[in-house]
Amino acid sequence: MREYLLTLCITAAVTYLLTGPVRKFAIVAGAMPEIRARDVHREPTPRLGGIAMFFGLCAGLLVADHLTNLNEVFDKSNEPRALLSGAALIWLIGVLDDKFEIDALIKLGGQMIAAGVMVMQGLTILWLPIPGVGNVALTQWQGTLLTVALVVITINAVNFVDGLDGLASGMVCIAATAFFLYAYRIWYSYGIEAAAPATLFSAILMGMCLGFLPHNMHPARIFMGDSGSMLIGLVLAAGAISITGQVDPDVMNLFSGSERETVHQTVPVYIPLLLPLTIIAIPAADLILAIVRRTWRGQSPFAADRGHLHHRLLEIGHSHSRAVLIMYFWSALIAFGALAYSVNSASMWIVLGVVFLSAIGLGLLLLPRFTPRAPRWAEAFVPPRYRRRKVLPAPAATLAAGSGEPGASGESGEGEEQEPRTPVTIGVSGVNGATAVGPRSRTAR
Repeated sequence: MREYLLTLCITAAVTYLLTGPVRKFAIVAGAMPEIRARDVHREPTPRLGGIAMFFGLCAGLLVADHLTNLNEVFDKSNEPRALLSGAALIWLIGVLDDKFEIDALIKLGGQMIAAGVMVMQGLTILWLPIPGVGNVALTQWQGTLLTVALVVITINAVNFVDGLDGLASGMVCIAATAFFLYAYRIWYSYGIEAAAPATLFSAILMGMCLGFLPHNMHPARIFMGDSGSMLIGLVLAAGAISITGQVDPDVMNLFSGSERETVHQTVPVYIPLLLPLTIIAIPAADLILAIVRRTWRGQSPFAADRGHLHHRLLEIGHSHSRAVLIMYFWSALIAFGALAYSVNSASMWIVLGVVFLSAIGLGLLLLPRFTPRAPRWAEAFVPPRYRRRKVLPAPAATLAAGSGEPGASGESGEGEEQEPRTPVTIGVSGVNGATAVGPRSRTAR
């Protein structure tokens, strides 16, 4: 565990320290697209954050290769090299897209090629545990097609959800944490060495996300762009492929009996890893809804719009930060709920806990304008947004319609709570992330 934590910390530190210089490079390189109609930020923000995340990945793999116990992962398996090859290819495609806005079909082809590169080096699904059937071995073509499909779906699911500051990196970090706990349990508790690569991948993925999050939280100073979202999606898919399709359930020897009975009993354990969509269920649902919505309208499935789940949260009244926290909550509930169910599927308390937390989540979802107010005596100890609004007198120049008396209007009168509003202007320093280099004035085109 110490070596995994060291790898995680090194990955996070390298990612965090490189994000600042990468931001300056993105500004100089002009990777700051103008505001689009579907964007929620109000000021052009540099992209290319995936550069720092990729070098964090490289640093994590390099450190793990020189550690006593984790070095065995590189000696006994070619999966870390396969991951690095596929990650380098998908990262390069993402960097080009962040700078030049390449076509969606070209990106899709690049994703398939990156998945194929990993398959050629041994990172592929060899068999699947199917309830009631047993351990089903896949042919080479079946394993390749399933692996490529899994990688492409996961990459695009993460890419689709990358629409608010800190949303994609935070949700993937939550999924990677649950994934790490499960993979480490299989590797350490059952002594299955085939689960070690997936455990390493999830630890490195956690470090990449944690190192980038401080720069990406609202208001974001830099975006990860496609170079980052596609990269972390590929790493998450690689871990799921490694442990799902190459760890034999029968090796765990949890139950006596035939192989079919063993697989049937261990299905709750493999549900979270059979498809990563069960872990990143929120991005997957957003992906499916987006494809259905755009196809129904006669648009391309890759056409961008403002119909994603995070856009809908903003439309019903949630603030930027609250929408992100709600998405975090549901991701954590699904990921850790599946993890708890895999540990003890017979416990009714787990089901009741998930149901109770789901009710809380629905309550938060349906109360977008609820803001708790602290009592008068505690206002000095809480942030300003939790203090009661002060009563402002109506302006003397306000005249009632038809009466000629000040303050007689029903729209705004004395005794009504009012809050001063500050107009927001595109391009003003400090509106949504710091400006490029010092204060500047920029108009939207």
